[in-house]
Amino acid sequence: MKILVAGSTGYLGSYIVKELIARQADFQAIARSPQKLEKLGLTSDQIIEAQVTQRSSLAGCCEGVDTVISTVGITRQKDGLSYMDVDYQANKNLLDEAVKSGVRKFIYISVLHGEELTHLEICQAKERFVREVQASGLEYCIIRPSGFFSDMKEFYDMALRGRIYLFGDGQTPASPIHGADLAQVCVGAVTGTASVLEVGGPETLTHQEIAEAAFAAAGKPVKITRIPDWVRRLTLRLASVLMGKKRFGPIEFFLHVMAMDMSAKGYGERKLGAWFGGNSRSI
Repeated sequence: MKILVAGSTGYLGSYIVKELIARQADFQAIARSPQKLEKLGLTSDQIIEAQVTQRSSLAGCCEGVDTVISTVGITRQKDGLSYMDVDYQANKNLLDEAVKSGVRKFIYISVLHGEELTHLEICQAKERFVREVQASGLEYCIIRPSGFFSDMKEFYDMALRGRIYLFGDGQTPASPIHGADLAQVCVGAVTGTASVLEVGGPETLTHQEIAEAAFAAAGKPVKITRIPDWVRRLTLRLASVLMGKKRFGPIEFFLHVMAMDMSAKGYGERKLGAWFGGNSRSI
């Protein structure tokens, strides 16, 4: 059972590669920079050098493949590419190749509540691709993580500076997950039967509790300033006017999810407080 990983040099993709290595799985990984995969221990025959935004470079990449796992997406728009260019079209290029080659299953990592956030550019692109996967005729699993530990690093950075700013009353829940724990879920989905998985980490914490954990790890007294939610809404409106699309996209997403319940069924074992306190918080 051969697996193909796309987005393999990104945050989650690299953990998926490590998990597949640990399981001694038969797999290949796509990358435009093979050197990054070589550093993870992959051999030349495990690496496919290609650019997913260029359809022609993917020709034949899915031959003999049973399952494709794609984490392809951008968090910051760069190189003149939009969310629709990457989160939608690049994945569509890969899906078309998978269908052509008779791949059995396609696993795609989207975002929790993405189907409710299609008014945001990033989610519009992701969910448009989700619909393509669902209509492809392939078996599929859409994995919707609640957020990564790495997304929580700003809490720790604010704690180091001595004060954390929270929107509202600080009681909005979230259950972020470590990349290694999420990678186990993604690889497990290869043989699983679920078509959708909403995935959180082992703890559901309020923003207040996340802030307190960050202060504890930083060895600083708890100092929290609560910002009224109308300020968040006003910031969204002003940013949409004053910022270019490339800069606004990540901020738009962040300011929306900070006001949403981002908790989901718990998976894994790694806890956020320990991550704040360890060297891995810099990842």
